[in-house]
Amino acid sequence: MILHCVFLRFKSSVQDAEKQEIYAAIAALKNTLSGIVDVKFGPNISSEGLSGGFADGFVVTFESPEARDTYLAAPDHLTVAERIVASADGGLSGLIVYDLAI
Repeated sequence: MILHCVFLRFKSSVQDAEKQEIYAAIAALKNTLSGIVDVKFGPNISSEGLSGGFADGFVVTFESPEARDTYLAAPDHLTVAERIVASADGGLSGLIVYDLAI
């Protein structure tokens, strides 16, 4: 399985309602793309102070690397990804993506 972790530094103008819409769009992909096991999202609640300004994030669990690769190329994912990049402070520099084999 693959744990696809995305950490976000949203622009200050992005309101909580817009964040929730983005997360809902990601979660909805589970209903249209096979191989997604689970989707979790929300604010960083760490007390360590080591977030580097990445205050939000989501994690998508895939049943295989192939399912992750299908997701990455899917038009529905690309639409959500474009919205995420547009909402991130600094565009792509406002994102960290980390995939972990579990």
